[in-house]
Amino acid sequence: MDELQAAMQQFSSAPVETGGQDAPGGKDPQDARGLLRFVTCGSVDDGKSTLIGHMLYDAKLIFADQAQALELESAAGLAGEGGLDYSLLLDGLAAEREQGITIDVAYRYFSTERRSFIVADCPGHEEYTRNMAVGASNCDLAVILVDVSRGLLPQTYRHVRICALVGIRHFVFAVNKMDLVGYDEEAFTQVERYIAEVMREYQVASYTCIPVSATEGDNITVASQRMPWYQGPALLPCLEQADVAVDLGEQGFTLPVQRVCRPNSTFRGFEGTVATGRIVVGEAVRILPSGTSSIVERLLVAGADASEAHAGQAITVVLADEVDVSRGCVIERESAAEASSFFSATLLWMGDAALTAGKNYLFKLGTQTVPGMVYEISYRVDATTGEHALAKRIEKNEICACKISLGQKVVYQDFAANRTLGSMILVDRITNETAAAGVIEHKLNRSDNLTYHAMDITRELREQALGQRACTLWFTGLSGSDKSTLANEVEKHLHALGCHTMLLDGDNVRLGLNRNLGFTEPDRIENIRRVSEVAKLMNDAGLIVLASFISPFVRDRRAAAEVIGANSFVEVYVSTPLEACEQRDVKGLYAKARAGEIANFTGVTSPYEVPEHPAITVDTSSETLESAVERIVTLVVGN
Repeated sequence: MDELQAAMQQFSSAPVETGGQDAPGGKDPQDARGLLRFVTCGSVDDGKSTLIGHMLYDAKLIFADQAQALELESAAGLAGEGGLDYSLLLDGLAAEREQGITIDVAYRYFSTERRSFIVADCPGHEEYTRNMAVGASNCDLAVILVDVSRGLLPQTYRHVRICALVGIRHFVFAVNKMDLVGYDEEAFTQVERYIAEVMREYQVASYTCIPVSATEGDNITVASQRMPWYQGPALLPCLEQADVAVDLGEQGFTLPVQRVCRPNSTFRGFEGTVATGRIVVGEAVRILPSGTSSIVERLLVAGADASEAHAGQAITVVLADEVDVSRGCVIERESAAEASSFFSATLLWMGDAALTAGKNYLFKLGTQTVPGMVYEISYRVDATTGEHALAKRIEKNEICACKISLGQKVVYQDFAANRTLGSMILVDRITNETAAAGVIEHKLNRSDNLTYHAMDITRELREQALGQRACTLWFTGLSGSDKSTLANEVEKHLHALGCHTMLLDGDNVRLGLNRNLGFTEPDRIENIRRVSEVAKLMNDAGLIVLASFISPFVRDRRAAAEVIGANSFVEVYVSTPLEACEQRDVKGLYAKARAGEIANFTGVTSPYEVPEHPAITVDTSSETLESAVERIVTLVVGN
């Protein structure tokens, strides 16, 4: 499972303990407000871990052995003379203790007499923004730490924006280190004014500012006597009283199907966690994306029959009709969920490699996983000011608005109405790493106006008429590897055998169809995409296509194979070594590239990624042209 989803699942499924005799807190916390998941974030050294550690310590929410270990480690000099380093209760990694910073998200469960909590203590360094986004992804409230002596810093703004992006609508600003300014009211008031200006940009349900001292314990669990001018609650009582409940009943019922349960021939149920709303046995439901309808015949919650189910419950639904339902489908009733393959979204980019338009990724929405691409970057969002700026590439930890095209329709809903069906992650198809997290803003209506028109004369009929099997021979290799020469000779032999062919050469295509494209990464991606679509159309016409392109990146060739079709895509790797290619440098391109006159030249200033599993490999520096042509022609038409 992807690391972001795994963290989110671990956090959302954390056991809600009920205290008992041996648990910190001592009593069974049964409160109508229920479990509160909150995240602590802010800039570096604002005191996030110290704040939560001090809260746990003062409220006696840690075990005796943890308190003893804290005192021993602090006495060893980690906190200075005579003090406790409360951050040690949260910072568990050796690297965190050595550097005195938070690196990974630390999850802690604790309970008081009034409420149960799960806190995600997040790192403040920009390098670990990805971890912070993971921690905030399933929280209902954010505690933002602000150093009163430094005010709001760029990372503070970024964390507020990310929290708002992932759907947090309740904020508590802990204005920390009041002891360093002598508990001055004016210093706190000035920071409070800045916070008010920032929060005007966001549609939040509530926000509160509390002056605190994480090291001294002021306004952490009880009201501080050093700040009589502050009349509000301390931090812990504020969290105990926070009302973050959202009424999802009016938004309709949605159940993303995670698994089809078929233990025997008499039972067929559809399992998943209710995302929104409630459902009652006997009610009519609709299955998306197919749009078919049925009646809920039976509901099972925790393995037992139930008359109804509501948001947050893991259930099994049995329908009255034999309808087609599989993982990724959504069972819904009176919701605004719909199916589409085009929509606009806001992304927090997490990948080490920059985002450029045209790259292919796996998109995970709810229980659905489909291939797709970001086909347009609308603008970059400044994390500090919120201003929009045109951009062609998005770097790590930047936020952008973009337009997305998926390979098939998925079921979604605007994020504001449905966090499960409105959020997504992008996974790099080569490294399998999480590249971005994002939320869906709205559908792009163009998808509703486009329908594939089936033709009476099919590809199979055209192939029969031409007496051949259509395919695309994709020649890839360095400049000067003799790709074009090899492709030209293969076409001549196929033509002599009576085959109907078309050769697409890189230079020829760029002089015509792709005249408007340059050699930047986005343009190269678009170049290959267009050629792939043309090759597919020609294959549909029954032709054998020979495509000769450097196409240096695995992801682009893989995308081409998906467009053309895996059964029709034949990858020919012309593996001629770089040294031999440079010796044949008729155009003098390698010399210009090494002189710095040509940027992004494959093999010199831009990498070439060797094909993973080519259908055939040809080294023109060691194999004769005739031998290579014979092998390729045999592969296409047989002996």
